[in-house]
Amino acid sequence: MNSEKNKNHHHDHDHDHKHDDAHSHLPSDPELRVKAIETLLLRKGLIDSETLDELIDTYENKIGPQNGAKVVAKAWVDESYKKRLLEDATAAIRELSYQGRQGENMVVVENTPDIHNVVVCTLCSCYPWPVLGIPPTWYKSDEYRSRTVREPRKVLSEFGVNVDPKVKVKVWDSTAELRYLVLPMRPKGTDHLNENELAELVTRNSMIGTGLPENAK
Repeated sequence: MNSEKNKNHHHDHDHDHKHDDAHSHLPSDPELRVKAIETLLLRKGLIDSETLDELIDTYENKIGPQNGAKVVAKAWVDESYKKRLLEDATAAIRELSYQGRQGENMVVVENTPDIHNVVVCTLCSCYPWPVLGIPPTWYKSDEYRSRTVREPRKVLSEFGVNVDPKVKVKVWDSTAELRYLVLPMRPKGTDHLNENELAELVTRNSMIGTGLPENAK
């Protein structure tokens, strides 16, 4: 790993390189299992329904990739904001009121015609919750965590992202102290779109680097 500003770590790649008895009585369907556990916890008084509803609402409607998409869209239309975002991502993201646990220290890395960035957490599943929500299952998998460092181009191709051999791939390793967000390139033919419309094109995977923004319709 090379040392970057703020001691950021990345890899450059130019080539491919005992179960409780009650458990057995839970239904097999994941949603039913969750409901059964929720009911059990409520009955035992370990959680209350109002707190649970508030928590669900927060992660479904207030915290998620839509926040990161708004950050990206603003950077696409506002050069001064983009400059602040790249220089001090934590402060710039806070300007849009997106802050909290798992996002205390942020770095934004920009995709360019010469560089494609992708984010991984090789040790566990460190992830910027305030702007991307809960990490997808594949992000936490041993396979993604190990292979992305060894063979990033192959992993990206499996996500449908085929990076030109002339484009350098940088792999950024998120940690408990520092989390990364990719600023994808603005799609061509979007000059007529406003900030809100641009945000609709930004996908979660494009902010991890395993995807690209959608094209304008």
